[in-house]
Amino acid sequence: MAQQNAMQLLVKWHIWLGWLVGVPIVMWLASWLFMVIKPIEEVRGEHLRISVAEAPLVIEGSAFATEDAQLKDMRLTMQEGRAIAILATTDGVTTRVDYATGEAIPPVDAEGARAIAAQRILGGNDVTSVRFFEAEEVPFDFRRPRPVWQVSLEDGTNVYIGRDTGEVEAVRTRWWRWFDFMWGLHIMDLSEREDTSHPILIGFAALSLLGAIMGCILMFRRRKTRAKTASS
Repeated sequence: MAQQNAMQLLVKWHIWLGWLVGVPIVMWLASWLFMVIKPIEEVRGEHLRISVAEAPLVIEGSAFATEDAQLKDMRLTMQEGRAIAILATTDGVTTRVDYATGEAIPPVDAEGARAIAAQRILGGNDVTSVRFFEAEEVPFDFRRPRPVWQVSLEDGTNVYIGRDTGEVEAVRTRWWRWFDFMWGLHIMDLSEREDTSHPILIGFAALSLLGAIMGCILMFRRRKTRAKTASS
């Protein structure tokens, strides 16, 4: 008898919990379906941009400007107490120069990567390994086509230092890697973990929304039926 009463109480709590979370679940699934219908590139309006041929930057009066330089982008930053210009050319080459003198700064080596991690990352002194990766062979948790040093720390964190920029390009903790895996499960794209609009995802989102709506309808009918039975 006691077990039967406990089961009835559990069923009652389950029904009330269903009423409590049913509407938020429907809202979440409806918003999920809406967001995955269109590719993120279309949402951001990338398809509306008119492609323009790249033209090199024309910089006159600069210590590092030359007639042969085909600069695509220039960014100024402070490194080691001096102004550094990070230059990107139209053919994809990135270099660093001293902004005041125009003197070229050599690419970051392994010791330089260690020093940058120690200066800019908490616990950056606790290094277990330093490895270099070419742009075409970067680890999966970085996923950017640029040459980097991977500085691995004792707590499992991977710090990525740009060889040509001298910047911390990314920090990947163990939690980030698990989050990235869960994100891949969420969007059903474990290979690249970037495609947020594909037929499988849209189909499951639509089915989930339909199931949640049917569940809410059935809960309402169950409550109505129980009310009629009690009054008869």
